Amino acid sequence: MHPDGKPTPGYSIAVLASGRGSNLQALMDAIAAGSLPARIAGVFSDKPRCGAIAIARAAGLPTVALRPRDFADRDAHDEALFSAVAAVQPDLIVCAGYLRIISAASVRRFEGRMINIHPSLLPKYPGLDTHARALAAGDAAHGASVHVVVPELDAGPLLAQARIPVQAGDDPAALAARLLPREHALLQATVTLLALGRLRIDRAPVTLDGRALPAPLQLAANHTLEGA
Repeated sequence: MHPDGKPTPGYSIAVLASGRGSNLQALMDAIAAGSLPARIAGVFSDKPRCGAIAIARAAGLPTVALRPRDFADRDAHDEALFSAVAAVQPDLIVCAGYLRIISAASVRRFEGRMINIHPSLLPKYPGLDTHARALAAGDAAHGASVHVVVPELDAGPLLAQARIPVQAGDDPAALAARLLPREHALLQATVTLLALGRLRIDRAPVTLDGRALPAPLQLAANHTLEGA
């Protein structure tokens, strides 16, 4: 129970992050505002000193941060980290700026329960340096995508996307900064659909309200997902 006597929402989220934690904070803000009916069961990282871990600890959330260099190889690190994730029994795992490629065995362990937010309009620009790559290609639009995690890098079924125009004079930092608020809103809206049980990723194909999702949902200007 919450201290005010209200029941704790049952839907639980584990968050994986390697960086400043802005997407984690966005999820926490949505939960605090009552728009996301969920709780964060734990925050997990490969970087003990990253901003996400600091945010989580300040909020009193359970944290586990394991440095890859303390393990023999990637598989050993992932086994330890994802065993910690499994211990909190999450309904959903959100990779929110988690910058390591996850081993295939760990992805399969949580098949149908893990999503990632990626700063590009997938299938364009999987991997790193997405803002610079979009600018170098001369793209008129850029954005972010939420997708199901599969063993192949940034290749899982697309759930939702947010788009912004590329402006004259943009550099990677400016483009990233302008995208970030839309990225946060995209993640909040997508996870809310998952928490409500409207969006299902635990079976193929992905479904929305019981029907196959024909294309990624698109974030509107009012931060709702068109078609949802």
